[in-house]
Amino acid sequence: MTGRAAVLAGLGVYAPPKVVTNDDLAADLDTSDEWITTRTGIRERRVADADLATTDLATEAGARALKSAGVDQVDAVLLGTTTPDRICPASAPEVATRLGLTHAAACDVSAACTSFVYGLANGTGLIAAGIAERVLVIGAETIFRFMDPQDRTTSVLFGDGAGAAVLRAGRPDEPGALGPFDLGSDGSLADMLAVDAGGSRLWGPDIPREAHFLRMDGREVYRHAVQRMVASSQQVLDRLGWGIEDVDRLVGHQANARILEAVGQRLGVPAERCHINVGRYGNTSAASIPLALGDAELAAGQRVLLTAFGAGFTWGSTALVWPHIDVI
Repeated sequence: MTGRAAVLAGLGVYAPPKVVTNDDLAADLDTSDEWITTRTGIRERRVADADLATTDLATEAGARALKSAGVDQVDAVLLGTTTPDRICPASAPEVATRLGLTHAAACDVSAACTSFVYGLANGTGLIAAGIAERVLVIGAETIFRFMDPQDRTTSVLFGDGAGAAVLRAGRPDEPGALGPFDLGSDGSLADMLAVDAGGSRLWGPDIPREAHFLRMDGREVYRHAVQRMVASSQQVLDRLGWGIEDVDRLVGHQANARILEAVGQRLGVPAERCHINVGRYGNTSAASIPLALGDAELAAGQRVLLTAFGAGFTWGSTALVWPHIDVI
């Protein structure tokens, strides 16, 4: 392997302090803790207070990642999010400025729950091309506020949070080097998981209330999520020459426990090697993989497979050998 690689140099995570339990939601919905836990594996989720926006969570996670990497400057900031502060401008430049990265390139990456993996791929490309020496990749969401509080099928699934990674230029054969990547999409199924209002197609004063909330065809999302994450993961493993026995930890997008368990079973990864923390945070969309990496208690030298699936539909996977880093 030759050329410049993107190497994981630091990781920071942040979840807002407010905890919303299943019982809290059941007080206003026709549901129960048992119903939610049995179907999703989720017991509680973090929810940002009304005065907190996505940039607030992203800035905190980004600051922690910079501290973890022991650096105070990067060349680019990529913010993966489905819930930017505003449609225009992008949220990444504000995060960069608040972090003191005033001359860094900055843009948002919008691939729903796959945004962090897409961000890692874009950061890897910037480094491989010699455009950047260091890149800060963030996944951050305040997605709970986009749930219809009257819809128990979606409002119980999601939570807020943020995670960030610092990538640096390095060698392909050193611990922390990312890649290869497998990325894909299928826009013909975009209507299966969407927030209809807020863009150029549906706007104006007469938009129905429900158009502002996320809607989902749960059965179709489940089917395609499992299929795409398995196939994408296998592509990465094949390109690396890894067998399933070489994977020390599978860290997938934390959509719900059933999806993660099905992906692990179809790949043949033993349950003890599949990290699942959706019970604590819910589905935090672009933030879920860095949050999962943050509490997976990974040891240096372990081989880690990452995979995600999100609205769009989008999907993506990559892998790395875990480096010596302190998660903050």
